Amino acid sequence: MSFTTEKQVAIAAVRRACALTSSIFQHLHINETSIKSDESPVTVGDFSSQAVINTLLSNTFPEDPVVGEEDSTELRIPSNEWLRSRISELVNKALTSPLQEGEQPEWGLGPDGTVSTAQILDMIDRGRYQGGRHGRMWTLDPIDGTKGFLRGGQYAVCLALIVNAQVKLGVVGCPNLPVSPTEPDGPRGCIFYAVRGEGVYQVPISAPFTSTPVRLRIPSRTHDNLRIWQSIGHTRLSFNDKVAEALGTTVPSISMDSQAKYCSILREGGIYLRLPDDINFREKIWDHAPSTILIEEAGGIVTDAYGKPLDFGQDRTLAANYGVVAAGKDVHKAVIETLTRLEE
Repeated sequence: MSFTTEKQVAIAAVRRACALTSSIFQHLHINETSIKSDESPVTVGDFSSQAVINTLLSNTFPEDPVVGEEDSTELRIPSNEWLRSRISELVNKALTSPLQEGEQPEWGLGPDGTVSTAQILDMIDRGRYQGGRHGRMWTLDPIDGTKGFLRGGQYAVCLALIVNAQVKLGVVGCPNLPVSPTEPDGPRGCIFYAVRGEGVYQVPISAPFTSTPVRLRIPSRTHDNLRIWQSIGHTRLSFNDKVAEALGTTVPSISMDSQAKYCSILREGGIYLRLPDDINFREKIWDHAPSTILIEEAGGIVTDAYGKPLDFGQDRTLAANYGVVAAGKDVHKAVIETLTRLEE
């Protein structure tokens, strides 16, 4: 199954959400950010992005549930009327902007795409699905790396289609990632997408649907030239240093927010190594499902720290896994063997 319509809708949804979040960053006010119970920040951008993407999914695949990061509980508090109004303004601006090439009005886009505040809250809450092993579902991170977003660094809008616990489609938009890794000061904004069995591709965010995408394969690197890409939080950074030393790499590690790390591996090679500092910490599926298929379709492997495949059929978390290791096939085995040896 090619998932052609799903791919078109997902790319359009992520592209619109990227444009929305980029615009929000330019005008974000301090009272438009709050802190969730896990001490992570959430902004009007997170809520608005989730509402926009879920609106497109609801209009095109109404029977598909969504596992999303946000819900509207905070927004429904009576005293947050100003916040609801602001999000309604942002979402409607994103949905009603002129149709772009390849987009369809029946997706809920264009001048007739206006939605009410109540509908927006309901669209946000479509992300409350608890996951499962059977059937279709989407998983969504409306702004992965909100801390990076707030500082003007790397963040990503991430969407995946999962069927019977296997990722079939992944789309990751990185508004601040350079289009070319060899031109760090050049144009920014990329979308990466993959359908199972069809390869992984990159296009500029601004590119029309008919533009020719660039197909990606993870570059091979020798052990002394392997770069470790790592998260800024929830990661045993000192242990990563030991792994780098054991592998013999002389290239400095790079800490980066969001799934932009996975996308960097697609183009530059290396290893994404995430070993949480809390053994009981469990990853959320929206933080890894979209990029897992990107890596696999580019010739790489994604497992947990023990070499087990990531199980997206448990619930909203990777409850059966600890840690994440993503790398090209030529080095992944050596990384797992090194982790095992260092943990003994």
